Amino acid sequence: MGHPSPSRASARQGHSNGPQRPSPGFTSLHPAAPARNSSSDSGVGWSDRTTALPLGTYRKVGSMKIGIIGAGNIGGNLTRRLTALGHDVSVANSRGPETLTALAEETGATPVTASEAARGARIVVVTVPLKAVPDLPSGLLDGAAEGVAVIDTGNYYPQQRDGRIAAIEDGLPESRWTEQQLGHPVVKAFNGTYAQDILDRGRPAGTLGRQALPVAGDDPVAKQAVRDLIDELGFDTVDAGGLDESWRQQPGTPVYGHQGDADAVAKALAEASPERTAEWRA
Repeated sequence: MGHPSPSRASARQGHSNGPQRPSPGFTSLHPAAPARNSSSDSGVGWSDRTTALPLGTYRKVGSMKIGIIGAGNIGGNLTRRLTALGHDVSVANSRGPETLTALAEETGATPVTASEAARGARIVVVTVPLKAVPDLPSGLLDGAAEGVAVIDTGNYYPQQRDGRIAAIEDGLPESRWTEQQLGHPVVKAFNGTYAQDILDRGRPAGTLGRQALPVAGDDPVAKQAVRDLIDELGFDTVDAGGLDESWRQQPGTPVYGHQGDADAVAKALAEASPERTAEWRA
């Protein structure tokens, strides 16, 4: 993430507490959640003293069929929130539905294979390591609802996890690469979001300092569907432009891991540099 932190090493080692401010260590985002801020250092208008409302509080758009491919911290917590909001969620991972029994029992989601996750879905969330995207089943989105919105939560971590992906090293935005692998347009969202924030930091629309997430994509209808869903989860959104502009929310940019409101997120997006720093290159 783009904010300086003295705790980079501990974040990369996967310490469960994480840094008090977002750190560039990739393990403090999707694979592990950070400690939540309890001061104005979070850049938002409330602190941990504010109790999060019940998981189903913000339901307003009606039940949808949603497929989630990947059941790590981001996929798991989206499954928890979206089922609590009344959505019909199917969830898949790389190990098979029999390994998702506990999550299914906890949430009421339906465990399925990856090739079944999108069936009938109006929104599909792809939340797997980038290196695993080419190995997803062919025809992954066959059988999805017409006009399905596909959310890409992924990040390229060449040194830490994914190895070298030449096209991204040459400047192709990460989500554009993922879109090419899937053969379907994607909307980039949640890639810089702490997994624990999905459970803890949602607030009603209009709340002062409500946390905002950047959303990038080329299809305005799909992008709006994703923004509506994020609003339902309790977060504001900022339109980060088309997918060719999605580099503005990649690892190492000011907005990566940002927990501020819409104005702060818009400012962070504007301050991003297209140059990938050494830490985020192969």
